[in-house]
Amino acid sequence: MPRKDSLAKRKDPEATRPTVPGYDFSTKKTGLLRWKWAADRLKRSRQYWIATTRPDGAPHLMIIWGVWFEESFWFSTGAMSRKARNLDSNPRCVIGTDNAAEAVILEGTVEVIDARQAAFEKFAAAYEKKYKWNVRDMAQHVYRFQPSVGFGLFEKKFDLTATRWIFR
Repeated sequence: MPRKDSLAKRKDPEATRPTVPGYDFSTKKTGLLRWKWAADRLKRSRQYWIATTRPDGAPHLMIIWGVWFEESFWFSTGAMSRKARNLDSNPRCVIGTDNAAEAVILEGTVEVIDARQAAFEKFAAAYEKKYKWNVRDMAQHVYRFQPSVGFGLFEKKFDLTATRWIFR
């Protein structure tokens, strides 16, 4: 559920081991990836994967640009794009970073941000700094994604570091 105060500082999510039948993960808490590890990758990623669901239930996967700031992921897309139409009917989606060897995968929901909100201007400035592109000129939907659960996967030490984060 999106938070009401976009400036509220969320405490770090709880780190646990994922439960995946058929995989033998360490049961120790040592080796769990810290949330800072994930946040750094979310900030550093240039492209992100977004998975949405079509109205008929079929999946849709696409690349987007976006920024991680204020404890959430922000992105823009054309109002008539497939992903925007999917999100209009179902705000649940999955966001993933661009490096699968050090992947961060977040499940959650989006909300549309009104361009008149102060938060929009902060997003637009961060987006322009990152991509050298003025998102204000596009005059398209801007979304704020709030994660509910996340997964961190560090391929080289997968069995020792596989982490699930629960957001409260």
